This record gives sequence, C-alpha cells and structure tokens, in this order.
Amino acid sequence: MASSYDHQRRHTLLQINSYDPPLHAVNFLTGKRLARFISMFLIGVLAFIIVAAGALYLDLSNAVIKASTTVIDSHGHVVKTAVDPNKGKPLDILVIGQDAREGNNGSLIGDNNPADAQNHQADTTMVMHISADRKFVDLVSIPRDSLVSIPSCATSKGTLPARNNVMFNSIFANAYAKGGDISSAASCTMNAVNHLTGLKIKQFIVVDFSGLSTMINALHGVDICVTQDFRDSYTNLSLTKGLHHLNGVQATQYARIRHGLGDGSDVMRTIRQQYLVKMLLREATRKNLFTQTDQLYQMAKSALESLNMSSGLADINVLMGLAGSMSGLKTSGIYTQTIPVETSPVNPNRVQWTAEAPAVWKKLAQDRPLTDPSPSGQAGSSSSGSSQASPEGSSGSPSSQQSSSSPSANQPSSSPSSGSSVDPDTGLVTQQDGTLIDPKTGGIVDKKSGAIRDPRTGWYIGMAEKYVNHSICKISN
Repeated sequence: MASSYDHQRRHTLLQINSYDPPLHAVNFLTGKRLARFISMFLIGVLAFIIVAAGALYLDLSNAVIKASTTVIDSHGHVVKTAVDPNKGKPLDILVIGQDAREGNNGSLIGDNNPADAQNHQADTTMVMHISADRKFVDLVSIPRDSLVSIPSCATSKGTLPARNNVMFNSIFANAYAKGGDISSAASCTMNAVNHLTGLKIKQFIVVDFSGLSTMINALHGVDICVTQDFRDSYTNLSLTKGLHHLNGVQATQYARIRHGLGDGSDVMRTIRQQYLVKMLLREATRKNLFTQTDQLYQMAKSALESLNMSSGLADINVLMGLAGSMSGLKTSGIYTQTIPVETSPVNPNRVQWTAEAPAVWKKLAQDRPLTDPSPSGQAGSSSSGSSQASPEGSSGSPSSQQSSSSPSANQPSSSPSSGSSVDPDTGLVTQQDGTLIDPKTGGIVDKKSGAIRDPRTGWYIGMAEKYVNHSICKISN
C-alpha cells in the first residue's frame, strides 16, 4: 500500500484563487490516470465519499481515542486540537466532470477513436454547497450548453481574454488548450463560476469515468429505475423500462447518455445524473455500508483514487474532519436541481440562465436548502428559484434539438387547487384534470419520465425521484 505521503501527492492540487495564476502542471499530480470529470455525479459522489471516508476514519480512530490523553496548558485550560478547520462554516466546492478519452475512459462511453485521446472537455459542472451545520447539501448543475459571458483568466502559459456568449463547457477546454494542464482548466472554470454566481468558491474536485465505474463496482452495483425502453447507439447500452441493477460500466454509461433517452437535451441528462447520485446513496445506506468495514474501505479507496482535489481539500485533517461532521447526512438532506434555463435568443440550440438564476445562487450564499424541507413548503420555496411559483407557463418542453419556441401560456396551473389530492408516498399533488404537480417547486411532473418542468419555460428543473421509484418501479423509499 502506498504511503500517506504518496497518497496525498497523488490527490493534491495547489489552490488557485481569483488573483493568482495557476501553477505549472507539475503541481497537479494525477499519476497515470488523468481525471476525467464524470458529470453531475461528481457532486453527489463527493458527498458519498466524504460520508464513507468519515465512517471509515471514525471506525479506525476509536483505538486512538482510547489512548488519547488531554493536554493542560500553563493556565489550567484543556487544549483541544480542531479536527475540522471548516467546522461551523458553510463550504462551497466546484465539481467538474471532464470528458477526456485517454486509457479506459473512451471505451466506457463508446469512443475508441485514438484521435480523441487528448480531448479535454468539461462534460458537466456542479456547485456543491455543504451547510454550516452539516445537515444538508445543495447540488446545483450548470448545463454545459449554457451561453455565458466570462472574464479573462490566467493560465499556466498566459492569459485568456474575456469573452461573451460562449458555451460554458468551452471555459475548461480553452483553458486546458492554453495552459496545457488540468490546473489551468479547473481554475479558470472556478473563477468563471464565481464571476457568474457571486459566490466565493475556493475549492474544486475532479473525477474520472473509470474511477466512478470502479467505485460503483465496489458497491456491487446500483438499482436504477429506467422510465422507458431505450438503446444508445454510442455505447450499445440497451435497457427496458423497469428496475435494473447496473454495474459500474453500465451506470457510467447511463450517466452519459444523451440521445435515445428523454428529449436528448443536456438539461435532461443532468437531472438523470442527479437521480443516480441519490440512488447511489440509497444503495450504500440499504446495504449498511457504513457498518461494513471491509467493503467501506474498498469503497473509500476506490473513490479517493478517482479524485483529484484542490489543496484546501487534499489534507488529512480537512477531509477527515469534514467526513466526521457529515457522517449523519441522509439522502433526504441532499437537495438537487439544475439552474433555471430558457432557450437562447441568439442560438436556438443553446440555453441561457433565466432571471430566476440569481435567486438560486442567493440560497447557497445564505446557507439555505434549495427546497423548503418543511411539509408545508409551497411553490416559490423551490429548488429552482421563485420562477416555479408562477401559475403561468407550460408543461411543454423544448424539442430534442432545444430549438422550439417559448411554451404556450395556456397550460395547467402549477399551484395546488381545491379538489386536488396529495399522494402520501410521492408527495406530489394530483389536480382535478390529472396533472401532477411538485408542490415544493411548482413544477409539472411528466408522468412517463418523472421529470419536473418549469411551468414558465418548459425546461426541466429536476427529477421527482420518489414518484419514479414508487409509481414506475414500485421501489420502497
């Protein structure tokens, strides 16, 4: 087994802030397997890893605690060493899924073209907010097809100029092309997100496709409710409607599928990945993973080997302290959503953030859950901002090309009305006309897929996972 020093070298990436140019790639040590960011899982994967590593750490530390003796200073005070430097403080982390094709990663997603081996794209990006009290985690996905305006950015080999109306995922790709290293790419992406959101994110994490696959295999697979028959011609993954237990390769492919499942949009893929994150956590909890030391060790080891993190996280005290403080996190305390978007007026094949997006980032800045956790949470306290409270809008969605015009306003209201009923198993409201409403977002739920749409824009904002599990696949929650 590698020493703790070697382990930390492998996963350390020097912290870069908005004013310091990233250091040369020598400071970003990934070993032979470069990080291939795995899309939105990243955030959920991190939450899972923190809990898993924390449980393992706490188990192993019991013997140390028994041998511990307090230190009393010259004033008679007991000296205590802070285990978690972030204790009592909210923590924001940027998680990026890099679409790179070296090694085993290309084959996992059906790309065996040698010419793509050096391709580096940010497939998916999420902002992960860990609450100060460690009772909840907010995960906000940023679609890669979003058109944004970004500031200039320093890389290892020069500065990139500011740009307007560029695809979000181009930030990572261009910074990598300019700087020649992951440090430049991840740092420029983080700085751009801070500029766009007003947040002050200082840490980031990257994960690769093969690492995710290995980690899921260490969990012995994951249950997924597939809402329709499909076959993906890129990966040859073919599944029928219903409950499936997927291995690491299959689950990774499921996370990446864009065509043939749903409407083909990147936004739809992001909410499907959010669903997978919760199912991974459900699987670990169902199997009592946190009490099975041997399997927990393998899971944590696989997870850590697939991660590369900024130096502010790649520290044993920071990681273990954070892990210990999050050991009580439950699936119900994880709030996920995709940032509200609408069809871009300058390019119908792209999206732009809506006017409600700032309200989402404000919740993170104020250390609030994306969705009101109380049973009486109303539309407007949604995980997608206040736009979902509007009774105007449409249940229609853009086409698979993301090029349809704005949805019609002559659609069902998103607010529960008299005569409606609430399903105690799913929490959804059924209106008199049969329309399903998610009361906490005000979104309209597609009965076939479980996807929740913004009634104003018609774009997807999340997944009604309890409805998918209970109503489509008969899985107990």
